[in-house]
Amino acid sequence: QVQVVESGGGLVQAGGSLSLSCAASGRTFSIYRMGWFRQAPGKEREFVAAIIWSGGSTYYADSVKGRFTISRDNAKNTVYLQMNSLKPEDTAVYYCAARTIYSEQNAPSDYNYWGQGTQVAVSS
Repeated sequence: QVQVVESGGGLVQAGGSLSLSCAASGRTFSIYRMGWFRQAPGKEREFVAAIIWSGGSTYYADSVKGRFTISRDNAKNTVYLQMNSLKPEDTAVYYCAARTIYSEQNAPSDYNYWGQGTQVAVSS
């Protein structure tokens, strides 16, 4: 089993920045990829960014490329999401997820461990 817990988030004005953290625990040696997803009210959960746990390769949704940066600290078993130039449309609950099974896809169904989510609100 792997547990993930998000922290960070909050309210920020458009153009501002926020940083999210995700601490993993348990069988972290089994993690293949960590990802961030978000879900706005009335919308489906969508992929934001992902990072390969060991190799460090990163993946981003087109909507956040150039604005968001995902990184990891393996010594701390923590993944970060730095969000810059935030827009009102970035408002959502952000979820951290881990998966232990190899796959090149980044759909929510490809991830098997999820955090409880943290709210990000961007005012215009």
